[in-house]
Amino acid sequence: MRQIIQNLKTGETALEEVPAPQVKAGQIQIQTSRSLVSLGTERMLVEFGHANLIQKARQQPEKVKQVLDKVRSDGLMPTINAVRNKLGQPLPLGYCNVGKVTEIGGQRSEVGKRQRSGVSSLRVGDRVVSNGPHAEIVCVPKNLCAKIPASVSDDAAAFTTIGAVGLQGVRLLNPVFGETVVVIGLGLIGLITVQILRANGCRVIGFDYDQTKVNIAGKLGIIAVNPAGGTDQVRFVEEQTGGTGADAVLITASAKGNEIISQSARMSRKRGRIVLIGVVGLDISRAEFYEKELSFQVSCSYGPGRYDDNYEQKGQDYPIAFVRWTEKRNFEAILSAIESGQLDVESLITERVPLAEYSRIYKNMSGSSSIASLLVYEDNVDTSSVITVTKRSFTKGKGVIGIVGAGNFTSATLLPALKPLDAQLKYIVSAGGLSAGNLARRAGFAFAATDYRQVLKDDEVDLMIITTKHDLHASMVIESLEAGKSVFVEKPLCLNQEELLRIDEVYKRVSAQPDGPVLTVGFNRRFAPFARKMKTLIGMGAVNIVATMNAGEISANSWVHDIDVGGGRIVGEACHFIDLCSYLTGSRVISVCMNAMGTSPEENTDNASILLRYENGSNAVINYFANGNKAYSKERIEVHSQGRSLVMDNWRTLTGFGFKGFSRLKKKQDKGHSEQFRLLIERIKNGGQALIPFEEIINTTRASFGAIESLREGRWVEVEDRCQKSEVRSQRTKEKKDKLAADKRR
Repeated sequence: MRQIIQNLKTGETALEEVPAPQVKAGQIQIQTSRSLVSLGTERMLVEFGHANLIQKARQQPEKVKQVLDKVRSDGLMPTINAVRNKLGQPLPLGYCNVGKVTEIGGQRSEVGKRQRSGVSSLRVGDRVVSNGPHAEIVCVPKNLCAKIPASVSDDAAAFTTIGAVGLQGVRLLNPVFGETVVVIGLGLIGLITVQILRANGCRVIGFDYDQTKVNIAGKLGIIAVNPAGGTDQVRFVEEQTGGTGADAVLITASAKGNEIISQSARMSRKRGRIVLIGVVGLDISRAEFYEKELSFQVSCSYGPGRYDDNYEQKGQDYPIAFVRWTEKRNFEAILSAIESGQLDVESLITERVPLAEYSRIYKNMSGSSSIASLLVYEDNVDTSSVITVTKRSFTKGKGVIGIVGAGNFTSATLLPALKPLDAQLKYIVSAGGLSAGNLARRAGFAFAATDYRQVLKDDEVDLMIITTKHDLHASMVIESLEAGKSVFVEKPLCLNQEELLRIDEVYKRVSAQPDGPVLTVGFNRRFAPFARKMKTLIGMGAVNIVATMNAGEISANSWVHDIDVGGGRIVGEACHFIDLCSYLTGSRVISVCMNAMGTSPEENTDNASILLRYENGSNAVINYFANGNKAYSKERIEVHSQGRSLVMDNWRTLTGFGFKGFSRLKKKQDKGHSEQFRLLIERIKNGGQALIPFEEIINTTRASFGAIESLREGRWVEVEDRCQKSEVRSQRTKEKKDKLAADKRR
């Protein structure tokens, strides 16, 4: 299928061939018939892409600070590579999509996972609107789409999503019948918004510097003015309201300066309301707002539910009695207004352009006078989940690789580590298809795909590398092993004890076969040069370790914090520090205790101290903190033994105290990824044991689960005893199921 993307590095807007996305549980797949180009929003993205690095930095000063912090902590080259990688990721354009439902996602059934809501209100063949991008096939969650009434055309329905943006601004404004409302900016959202206000019984005054838009607004029954003719906007509103001022102001314009927010305040009546939908400077004058007791609010996209993963991704609706207008219900309200004739959108269409001729719209967006541009799609679409990017031949047993997951770790860390190894890159897979297609072209993969099971069927593939979200790790590891593929899975191995027991059972069975597959988890720190050096210097005997990870804060809404999806940062990230401590001690964890910051810490805490007891008498303390300063080192390890001490700082310096012949070593930052993958590819090609003994992988994973149990129960947890009890419970459950099955047969 084809999709329009924006390259932020080169500024190019392109129509790319990508594999069709795979529909997930709680989602619908749509074959697109129309999509509306949001000239305001998309123009900003295109212009940002065309800007040079200095101009980009000026537009996003907060990003510049993040870059400078990273330079101080990680060094210049890792930072430059990270920036280049970020700019190299394609940006999908568009969010106003119309099409027919072609497939509906079912329930999830992976071991140990809760099922997400299915889709019951839609059927294959239904016409729907969604916030999907400009692509021939899109997949969206059920709460981000709505069914189109039979009498509403595809052309008209394409305005639904952008109409909901204007509607949400009006809802926040809370207009009352008879009020005077000013709309500043008569672009597409503005022209839809004035109609919604008119339908609410408001007297509307609109301002815009484009006479064409002013003329259209005038035909819609509002007082429309072009200030370029010399009209003073503030005095005009005062004259129109008898000196009272506007009851409310809705800003749909885009401008860098602060003049619009100041004008809005000055033209408002006392205790008036101002709502911002557009993008303007917000250097607010306290005096202007203070004297009139004005209220000001920024409207967020389509309405309640936006950016809430529970609502959007998991399909958990808000009760209508408490949240009357969610984003989905706003979609439905716009469609109803179009159906009834209260909202005229088809007259706003400037042009209809075939998808193949998309450049007619995007080549000169800054100089375009269009109001609304529609992209028209063909009926015949390539729905293949695999596309050929480069024609190459492969030989089984030579380290042929399939990668599942095309996110930041794959692009910024994995592929650069594989590049010098002459790795045989055959497939890269991502659920949406776009990121897989982009990385396939950049890194030289033969195929890009959206269905990883297609890769499992290919006998030439020797190694599956899994870098997806954590909740998919266990099922993909199991399927890959059962397909006879060796597996590298980025940490963590899995998220719960049930998954671990299943992996344990499958791996022991398949690895016992001649030339059976091997399993590796991405505990890369043990392969870092400094880790190897520390291991050599320590020698034999018990040690004390203090490991501190200044992990940094991430949004509370991030999937990593979701216990069902990411497992929390202790299970999902701190596990690799447990492995590092086990590597340095040369022993296995026998018990674990974890304490966390706060009076009632949650299981997904990311401010905790983990205490580890080892079989050989070693002790380790892992401080995993998210509340530290970014300028401080991200990772620091102290090892103390036999009157000697080692201090490793951020994988850049290693200092020894009390060692003969060693005092200090300094290198560029190296966290072991390159060496890990070098050894892995060598093993896959030439055979041999797994890089990390399977028993150590299991022990580390159990210890991470034990840390959470310790926090929950307020006690030390015996790691091996806990495992044995779980195995007993699992065996008893299996015996009960077998007995029930036998009873049914009888």
